[in-house]
Amino acid sequence: MKNSVSLTCLCARVRLSAQRGFTLIEIMVVIAILGIMAAVVVPKLVGHTDTAKISAAKQDISNIKQALILYKLDNGRYPTTEQGLQALITKPTSGPAAKGWKADGYLEKIPKDPWGNPYQYLNPGIHSEYDVFSYGADGQPGGEGANADIGSWDL
Repeated sequence: MKNSVSLTCLCARVRLSAQRGFTLIEIMVVIAILGIMAAVVVPKLVGHTDTAKISAAKQDISNIKQALILYKLDNGRYPTTEQGLQALITKPTSGPAAKGWKADGYLEKIPKDPWGNPYQYLNPGIHSEYDVFSYGADGQPGGEGANADIGSWDL
């Protein structure tokens, strides 16, 4: 009988401690640990944002270049600067005719660069037969680092 009473008391204590929750000290320790982890991890991730955007821009430009190559194979020339990259989506109605233009187009849509600006297109280009490029993070010609121009001539 004594064992069943002490077992009942022990079960009551376990239930009571489970219902109490965390103490203020325990919560403060967890918050401090999370703060230390954030202080170590966040600076490492911040520097990679620009690198990731530059890589994404290079990938977009590479995809646009492939679409331009297909356009030239079908039509015998690249779109003019005036026709622009839009000629990869809709058949040009002005400028030289695109007689071999595919009904589905060459791209589903023209992407914006990772900074939200349109990609630039020149034909003839300054660096090659045509140039596809982004002005980088600042949206202005030139610059260094994340603000540097990223173009088809760099790939």
